[in-house]
Amino acid sequence: MEKRSSFSSRIGFVLAAAGSAVGLGNIWRFPYLAAKYGGGIFLLVYVLLVVTFGFSLMVAEIALGRKTGLSVIGAYRSLNRKWAFLGVLSAIVPIIIVPYYSVIGGWVTKYFADFVTGMGAATAGDAYFSSFISNDWMPLIWLAVFIGLTFVTVLTGVQKGIEKVSKFLMPVLVLLTIAVTIYSITLPGAMEGVAYYFKPDFSKFSIETVLAAMGQMFYSMSLAMGIMVTYGSYMGKKENLEKSVKQIEYFDTGIALLAGLMIVPAVFVFSGGDQAALSQGPSLMFNTMPKVFHSMGPAGNVIGALFFLLVLFAALTSAISLMETVVSIFCDKFHISRKKSCFITLAIIILLALPSSFGFGMWSHIQWDGKTILDIFDFISNSVLMPIVALLTCIFIGYVIKPKAITDEVELSAKFRRKKLFEVFIKYIAPVIVAAILICSVLQGVGLLAAF
Repeated sequence: MEKRSSFSSRIGFVLAAAGSAVGLGNIWRFPYLAAKYGGGIFLLVYVLLVVTFGFSLMVAEIALGRKTGLSVIGAYRSLNRKWAFLGVLSAIVPIIIVPYYSVIGGWVTKYFADFVTGMGAATAGDAYFSSFISNDWMPLIWLAVFIGLTFVTVLTGVQKGIEKVSKFLMPVLVLLTIAVTIYSITLPGAMEGVAYYFKPDFSKFSIETVLAAMGQMFYSMSLAMGIMVTYGSYMGKKENLEKSVKQIEYFDTGIALLAGLMIVPAVFVFSGGDQAALSQGPSLMFNTMPKVFHSMGPAGNVIGALFFLLVLFAALTSAISLMETVVSIFCDKFHISRKKSCFITLAIIILLALPSSFGFGMWSHIQWDGKTILDIFDFISNSVLMPIVALLTCIFIGYVIKPKAITDEVELSAKFRRKKLFEVFIKYIAPVIVAAILICSVLQGVGLLAAF
């Protein structure tokens, strides 16, 4: 069996983990939710949850990985054989997510190519997006490009591939986000959108606001999908774990906040203040934003290219971490080489990605409760499995191996400053929060709760 890889430095680990956390959800889902649930009040709730609940679960997962030096299945098994099933559940999540995530990544790649080649104006057409994804074969070409970029990075290894790519992509992503944000907020009339984004609207505050913020924080930080356990297993014992988690939080939350500043004012200017224009899901990314760029005139093609480049970088860094998690699982579980594991993972991703892609074309008739095949995979992974994994992880740490197993690991490198907060949240508060997310997500998914 090959010697286990590791990151060469803490900054390499932080950028790779932050890259995992910064994904498509930061770019389109966060601005939509912030606009819908009261602007500043949603932002406040979100940040409070990130520095408490999100911090606690991320510390737990990274510490589990570093403590055991194993991928997610082996990590739980080594600490308590009766809880090995939790590692298996965690492993299933990225195996489900990375194929359909790569399909969306292919769409982003296609739009980036359109804007770079000067064809951005065509994407503003009402039927452009639906026509593209309903074509059975064209999306597969761009899916192949996206998966190929992800595969080559993971195949190259932790230090030479993931760490090196993250050290390049993350700073560039931050700079691109800042640049497009500055352009967006300097558009004529954009300040009204900025005020709408930041001004707290207490009339929109409700339990759904809290649940929406919980859900966004939960998915945005790459929790409960084995990624942080895997990356933690590559982290050196001397690296300051608590400080690393805080830096990951800064990256993830900062990009999310900037994404709102980048999108909300621009959409406001384009729509004349129509709040309905901030629609959820692919329609915002692939229908509304191209129209916004088209309305900017000649500069729109350049701004659109920069926007989809940063979205592509965000999608790539998350896809890389998802694929790496699966590769690591196969390496540890079946004691095979990294190269062989990469090719097995690639085959699985391609096979599982095909239904999600064809679900908008030749298999569009296959639906459940109005959900496409991609939506079904998304619901199973995000709304069911991830909350279950997070809830069981809290129980496992809080009451099986006890919080001391984690706090001792954290304190190998430095004093654990938020130790008491971690212990209280992981044992008492986080399980309640995750249980609420799970119940509401399932009820919403089966149509018994209004969508939030």
